[in-house]
Amino acid sequence: MPFEQPRKIYRYRAFSSMAVNSLCHDQLYFANPASFNDPLDCQPKVEIDTDIGVLRLLLSELISRRVSANTISSLKNAKLEEKKAAAHAKKLGAQASHNELANIAYHATNPEYEDSILEVEGNLLSGEIERELKMQYGRGVCCFSASAGNPLLWSHYGDQHRGICIGYGLDREPRPILRKVEYGGTRTVKTSRIAKALLDNDSKAQELLDRDVLLRKASAWRYEREWRLIGERGVQDSTLALEEVIFGLRCPDAVMHSVIMALDSREAQIDFYKMNVDGGSFKLRRNRVDIDDIYYLPRTAKSGIEMFGHISES
Repeated sequence: MPFEQPRKIYRYRAFSSMAVNSLCHDQLYFANPASFNDPLDCQPKVEIDTDIGVLRLLLSELISRRVSANTISSLKNAKLEEKKAAAHAKKLGAQASHNELANIAYHATNPEYEDSILEVEGNLLSGEIERELKMQYGRGVCCFSASAGNPLLWSHYGDQHRGICIGYGLDREPRPILRKVEYGGTRTVKTSRIAKALLDNDSKAQELLDRDVLLRKASAWRYEREWRLIGERGVQDSTLALEEVIFGLRCPDAVMHSVIMALDSREAQIDFYKMNVDGGSFKLRRNRVDIDDIYYLPRTAKSGIEMFGHISES
């Protein structure tokens, strides 16, 4: 059952030229999960619960898909006729999978292994399936939180409260597909589920496989209340509605002024807020920013003489 999506999601950023550029161009950056601060994120561990025949079919399918997709992409650039490109890609995919299966079967006969040939082959197949699965899910991920006032998020991702937090709405056409991160469980993905998703085209199994590969994190990260967009890696036009910018507790006035002025002529209205401490508690609350609060920027530095004139000696 799909999760009910939040009305608004938030992306914490340090202030930088890249952050301003993405705001001005209404773009999002979809990162390679390998660059995440959690080295276990999007790193599934394959567990064998099927026979050797299914493992061979799985690896063959994964290799064929990868090689075919790469081949078609290359041949498109060469402007080869579509049907010929597809046929050639399929042939190369089948050949690559055949070669890899033969290579694994050969290495499984190495007398240095203590296990049986079938056990060794199964382990080798499992390792390659895991590697291919990670490449199959070589997508870009853009991370958000359902919370705008979490002090830990401000410290970890908002440059220790000196940065910004960007609020996005979902009221776009088409409506963006947000995916909720699930916390806890394991990184284990069973080969029976992979087989149902890839060999049987089972949509439910595919949904669960997507979750286990791209949307599962250790329970210690639960405080992030994370949601994700999945897409092509790199900078992409935003599919979200930019609605507000929140400045951190320590954010300098000059940064606030720069961001507000950069977005001043934007077609859709953006609300600006500044984080403050709520009384004597540890809670953060936000107050709306009025441009008049930073009216003195940009200022011109003047010497005392320029400000008050020369001092008369009489």
